Amino acid sequence: MRAPAFWWQSSPGPVSRALYPLGLLYGGIAARRLGQVGERADLPVICVGNFTAGGAGKTPTAQAVAELLKAAGETPAFLSRGYGGRLAGPARVEDRHTAEDVGDEPLLLARTATAIVSRDRPAGAALANRLGATVIVMDDGLQNPSLVKDLALAVVDGRTGIGNGLAIPAGPLRAPMEAQWPAVDAVLVIGDGLAGMRMADEARGSGKPVFRAALKPDEAAAAGLRGRRVFAFAGIGRPEKFFDTLKACGAILEKTQGFPDHQPYSGQDLDRLRETAARDGLQLVTTEKDMARIGAAAGDILALPIHLQVEDQAGWRDLILSGLAGRRD
Repeated sequence: MRAPAFWWQSSPGPVSRALYPLGLLYGGIAARRLGQVGERADLPVICVGNFTAGGAGKTPTAQAVAELLKAAGETPAFLSRGYGGRLAGPARVEDRHTAEDVGDEPLLLARTATAIVSRDRPAGAALANRLGATVIVMDDGLQNPSLVKDLALAVVDGRTGIGNGLAIPAGPLRAPMEAQWPAVDAVLVIGDGLAGMRMADEARGSGKPVFRAALKPDEAAAAGLRGRRVFAFAGIGRPEKFFDTLKACGAILEKTQGFPDHQPYSGQDLDRLRETAARDGLQLVTTEKDMARIGAAAGDILALPIHLQVEDQAGWRDLILSGLAGRRD
C-alpha cells in the first residue's frame, strides 16, 4: 500500500480524526500483543524495526549492523518475515529465489549475510542456529513479541518522525508510543528534520540512547548518474526520499513516478516505463529494493545502491556489541 499523505502531517487532520476510533481499536490490540512474552532463542537477537508503517531505512540499517558484526568476528544471519513472498519458511534465501518467493528485502539482505525467511520467527531462529550463525539480526519485528530481543533498535526518518502520532489507520503508528517505548533500547534517526529532532528528544527523555545517521549513495554509481537526464521510479515507503537522493547526486530528474511499497512490477508496468523513457531520451533508474522485484527483466534499468553512515561509529559499535554481551557474560 502507499502511505496516505495525511499520516505525515504534524498534527491530526479531519480524516485522521474521523479514523481515530479505528486507530484506538487497532492500537489497543497491538499494545496488548506487545505485552506478550516471547521465546528466548539459542542465539542473541538484535532487532531492527521502526515505530511506523512505511520506509524509514530499516534494511540498510540491518545490513550495516550485520557488517559491523562480521567485522567483530561474528557470523550473523538475518531473520525476516519475507513480506510479499509466498514461502512461509523457515527457509534460507538462495540464488534461485525471486521476490515472489521470499520478498524483496530478504534478497537484498542475502547479499550481506545468510538470510532466512520465516513467518514463525522462533522457527526461523532455530534454523539460523542450525546453519551456524552466532547472532540473529531481525529485520523488522519490533512489534512482534514471539522472540525475546537482546537489543531492539528503532529507526526513525528524520523528516517524518512518527507523523501525526496516531495508530493505523488514523496515522502511521504500528502501536501507541506508550506501548512501544518499553520495547526499544535505542533510537537511530536517519536524516535531518524537526520531526526527527523531536523523536530524539523524546527518546532521551525516556532514557534511550540516540544515534544519528544518513543514507549515502554508492560513490561510483552516483558519479555515473551525475549530469544524466533520468526517469526515476520507486515502489518504496517514501519514493520522494529516493528522488531527493538522486538530485543530491547531480542527476537531472526529468520525470518521476512513485508506486506503492513492495509494488510487484508486471511486464506491462516495465513496458510503459521504458516507452516513456525512450520517447524522452531518459535513463530509467530505481532503487535496489525495486530492482530485486524486477529481477531478470531489469535490462537497461539502473539501480542506485545506498549505505548507512552513522555519525558516532565508536558508540554505535559499542551499542551493537552490547546486544551480545548480556548473553555471553
